[in-house]
Amino acid sequence: MKGILFVLSGPSGTGKGTVCERLLEKEPLHLSVSATTRDIREGETDGVTYHYVSVPEFEGMIKNGEMLEYASYNGNYYGTPKKSVADLLDTGHDVLLEIEPQGALQVKSIIPEAVLVFLVPPSMQELKNRLITRGRENSDEIKERLAASQWELRQADKYNKQIVNDDLDRCVNEVRAYIAEKRGERNMIEALINEKV
Repeated sequence: MKGILFVLSGPSGTGKGTVCERLLEKEPLHLSVSATTRDIREGETDGVTYHYVSVPEFEGMIKNGEMLEYASYNGNYYGTPKKSVADLLDTGHDVLLEIEPQGALQVKSIIPEAVLVFLVPPSMQELKNRLITRGRENSDEIKERLAASQWELRQADKYNKQIVNDDLDRCVNEVRAYIAEKRGERNMIEALINEKV
């Protein structure tokens, strides 16, 4: 039986990275490492945080149909190489993608059975506070991310599940419960397929 592709998504600042870290500590999931053209930051590792590639390399991957999804943010490309995800799913492993909503909807169009979870911020003010507090972006980039979040929040109804991230532990537990539910459905289907008639 194939693995399940879980996609965790939501506006920048909703805590996707932190929720993913907690999930990977507790669940047998394989995190797909995205590719990006942005510069590597202090504390990041090539091949672990991202696959860091040049713009011509990334555009070549797009042209050759090697990307499951991709998007451009703040002048940089971000995307998911198709082959690594397909290989893991084909060998029965469940895969976790942590990506922006634009990419998540591309994934859903290519892999309709993908399970999309949308993290919702408690409020727009809290989202702004989180972006400022984490200190990764300058004020112009924060404004750009907040503007993008308006469109992203309107896409939430296209997801399988929406979870408000107002309390980290509760949010992680809710995501885990939903993953368990989807795995249960897969196991039931597998049992029916294997059942002798």
